[in-house]
Amino acid sequence: MSTLEYFEVDSTEPVGGQLYRRIASTVITDHNLLKVLERLRIFIDPAIPIFIAVGVTRTVPRTITVSDLAGVTFDEQKITLSIADETYLANLLQFLWKEYGKDHVNQPDRFTIEVQISGDAAESGIEDLAVADPSEGLYKDLIYSMQVICPEGYKVKKQNFNNGRFWFVASENTLPEDVSSLVTEQFEIMGAAS
Repeated sequence: MSTLEYFEVDSTEPVGGQLYRRIASTVITDHNLLKVLERLRIFIDPAIPIFIAVGVTRTVPRTITVSDLAGVTFDEQKITLSIADETYLANLLQFLWKEYGKDHVNQPDRFTIEVQISGDAAESGIEDLAVADPSEGLYKDLIYSMQVICPEGYKVKKQNFNNGRFWFVASENTLPEDVSSLVTEQFEIMGAAS
């Protein structure tokens, strides 16, 4: 099982910090995020009140393209996709329906999709078209887990995920207009300053 390279929960109340470390550890394990998180630091100050989580993810899978899921063959009037990986089949069908129209997409069996086309469409470069972005699901999972970890009454929230780094800030009160200095400070303490 993967482990975090760096994991720290810091609080102005040491007993509360220990409790939140256990909560964070449980939530991260329950949401199966150990394999994607490399570093995580959480800071909680109930006097302000503020909750700040900053982290670095391991390498996120690249965007999934049509050629990652299927072999592609062209005919004068149709494109045939031979499905090799069903993981993103629903995404692929949604994409094809949107791109070509439902009436031009046929799935005669589980592992074959045929797309009716006209002349030049065969040279459309369908193999390289993006079907799914795994980082979107990762971002949602990370933010959801931080919402579960942060104190119950902290309803004012702001977050960001970019280039393998994320942050989540929450409070009972209005957040400072520029939370970037708070976030930068936590990244520096963690040793992952940009």
